[in-house]
Amino acid sequence: MKKAAAETKAPLQAADEAPGFEEALKRLTAIVERLESGDLSLEQSLSLFEEGTRLSRTSQAKLDAAEKRVEELLAIDATGRPVVRELEPE
Repeated sequence: MKKAAAETKAPLQAADEAPGFEEALKRLTAIVERLESGDLSLEQSLSLFEEGTRLSRTSQAKLDAAEKRVEELLAIDATGRPVVRELEPE
């Protein structure tokens, strides 16, 4: 039995508000499952693929920013001492 279209959509968010990383990952998982099911039209598949691509890019950007922040927190200077400085707020 096919799910109703409303059940497959993520909750509505403001256009300028990106989903959190965990929320995006859950939505990406749901998109992959739907695409792999093979019961979608070409248009539905393309729409989900586009959404997944956007979520993937924003998630990767968040991971990159987190990695940069961790590197800054673990930084050491030439003498082996920790580099201490204020981090930019998120």
